[in-house]
Amino acid sequence: MERVSAFDEPLKKLLGGPTAKVMADHLDLHTVGDLLHHYPRRYEERGRLTALTDLPLDEHVTVVAQVADARVMTFNGGRGRRLEVTLTDGSGRLQLVFFGHGVHKPHKELLPGRRAMFAGKVSVFNRKLQLAHPTYQLLDVRDEDEATEAADAFAGQLLPIYPACKQLDSWRIAKAVDTVLPSAGQAVDPLPASLREGRGFVSLPEALLKIHRPHTKADVAAARERLKWDEAFVLQVALARRRHSDTELPATARRPVPGGLLDAFDAGLPFTLTDGQRTVTDEIFRDLATEHPMHRLLQGEVGSGKTLVALRAMLRVVDAGGQTALLAPTEVLAQQHHRSITEMMGELAENWGLWREAPLDEGRRPGDGRALGGSHRGTKVVLLTGSMGTAARRQALLDLVTGEAGIVIGTHALIEDKVKFHDLGLVVVDEQHRFGVEQRDALRSKGKQQPHLLVMTATPIPRTVAMTVFGDLETSVLDQLPAGRSPIASHVVPAKDKPHFLDRAWERVREEAEGGHQAYVVCPRIGDDTDEAAEKKGKKRDDAADDAEKRPPLAVLDIAAQLARGPLAGLRVEVLHGRMPPDEKDDVMRRFAAGRVDVLVATTVIEVGVNVPNATAMVIMDADRFGVSQLHQLRGRVGRGSAPGLCLLVSEAHEASPARARLSAVAAILDGFELSRIDLEQRREGDVLGQAQSGVRSSLRVLSVIDDEEVIAAAREEAVRIVADDPALERLPELRTALDALLDKDREEYLDKG
Repeated sequence: MERVSAFDEPLKKLLGGPTAKVMADHLDLHTVGDLLHHYPRRYEERGRLTALTDLPLDEHVTVVAQVADARVMTFNGGRGRRLEVTLTDGSGRLQLVFFGHGVHKPHKELLPGRRAMFAGKVSVFNRKLQLAHPTYQLLDVRDEDEATEAADAFAGQLLPIYPACKQLDSWRIAKAVDTVLPSAGQAVDPLPASLREGRGFVSLPEALLKIHRPHTKADVAAARERLKWDEAFVLQVALARRRHSDTELPATARRPVPGGLLDAFDAGLPFTLTDGQRTVTDEIFRDLATEHPMHRLLQGEVGSGKTLVALRAMLRVVDAGGQTALLAPTEVLAQQHHRSITEMMGELAENWGLWREAPLDEGRRPGDGRALGGSHRGTKVVLLTGSMGTAARRQALLDLVTGEAGIVIGTHALIEDKVKFHDLGLVVVDEQHRFGVEQRDALRSKGKQQPHLLVMTATPIPRTVAMTVFGDLETSVLDQLPAGRSPIASHVVPAKDKPHFLDRAWERVREEAEGGHQAYVVCPRIGDDTDEAAEKKGKKRDDAADDAEKRPPLAVLDIAAQLARGPLAGLRVEVLHGRMPPDEKDDVMRRFAAGRVDVLVATTVIEVGVNVPNATAMVIMDADRFGVSQLHQLRGRVGRGSAPGLCLLVSEAHEASPARARLSAVAAILDGFELSRIDLEQRREGDVLGQAQSGVRSSLRVLSVIDDEEVIAAAREEAVRIVADDPALERLPELRTALDALLDKDREEYLDKG
């Protein structure tokens, strides 16, 4: 326990209040252990300069470079002074700029020929990259005391470059690490000795010393190899224990019922299922027929037919006497699922939804002629959301508790305590990354026994991510699009550099509308007063230059008004966003689906589930404000019919910026799985894992779920073997300690949930 307490020691005790506060607020580092696991991003060799030609725009960087020249410029009639310093690496150049009172010290120190580490945010001025007011650390100091201090801070030939922030530079983080590094010797090693020795890994204390203060590149390689294994192995053990516990839970098997709803539904399908849909459905049906709960992830391309697969699974369960629940993240998506499922089922669906406030036809009672298990009369399909009227909500709750409703579709309202089921047999979670563990668990706990679970995501996930994030789930993949889906042409519209391209974009929208089709225009923001207040409250204050340069994201209400009186005048333009009352949202979507609206200006409420085959064009404003996967999801709303689709990505981002690179990738690639790899490579993987592994305290630091597939697969095999031999880890207390550290303290039972 003493060893653990050393890693749990608050940084404030060792580093002082101000430094500890910056680390906590800006780097999420609170304890000695947090700082020791804050590994260098890369290393610079003391005599080698950093390549200056490909620095990322708008990112905080640390570079090692040499001063080529420095000169003081005056402006405002001599009242203002600006120091311009040019750095070189021998092939490229980078400009530094200092203003006002900040000129004197760097003018004295940054002389031609001096080498230093510089840290700052990369920006563009006069089409050249620059660092404004960077901090720096001289590397060729001549003062003996300074030289000793520099040598102590950066021992060895390799200079560690840490993930830093504006408030705390890499070299200050390095000095803080020096303070806590002696505690590395007390690290609790999670790897069993036989595994560590068998694979030739260095000990964990040695790995921490070598990752922070390496003397050679071999030190770095040995440390990273060991630390990658720690991250992969501990997470895979957590998932293996979850899978092991699932195999011991009882569930009601839902076996086929000949002549039931599923057979009737299949007989009425106006098309043939794709091979992929048949394969995935067979996998799900096999799971449903077992007496242990299914835990399966269904992922696939936009428009690959996941909802159809889920509906066939739901009908199988209803045939077998159970109820099913589909949990959607938003009311718009819940309503869309309700509408599409009742339309697909046709006469098999007794529809009791948001819009049915009146009782059934006279002489008929809800569920007449039907019992759970299916009949020719079909099954009740019920919608339950938080905004339903009292009468409809009361009837829906009654249908659930009596078993009249075989299929219920809803939002978080399904999770409320007052919602009771007669026999919940299957839970389908759509867009699972939007739901927390407790929310899914709350719904699953409503079954008499543990219900089967089908998790759906419309965001394609690389195999390595699925193995790491969803390693507790069996995975089914739909990578085949149904026949009849049209190609989608995608183009970047550089609105700032070439405004006439944007004019042409609106012309294309008008052409589509005049040709009998419809279009979406997507904006990042709504634009009402509440939205504005939230924008101001949450705005980051980096510096005056950033505030002057950046504008708020474009808003639905503003763009709709501009289009209606400008380039799209005469067309039927309407808006859709999350703050509209549910009946208004539904009315707009119904009229758009019926072709009575030409252009729908919306937020991302249309991102998933919305299916209007006549919509052929989409213009995404400020497209650089969205992630790669989100753009792919949005694009999937067009090209759903026989006419080709068009997606225009409008951006004012600089041509050399990472944002423009993302947009170019989306425009060039239609394969969602390939885009998901690009998305993951450009984002922090910890963010991805943090969303999916809710309850996990730490995120990946050295393990790459894209590049380290072999490590993940090998760690998974070792984890399965160890958990099978010792499920409670009674003989591995150090590993148990590492698992406890991985999970949030308030949610120790996370892995037993869902």
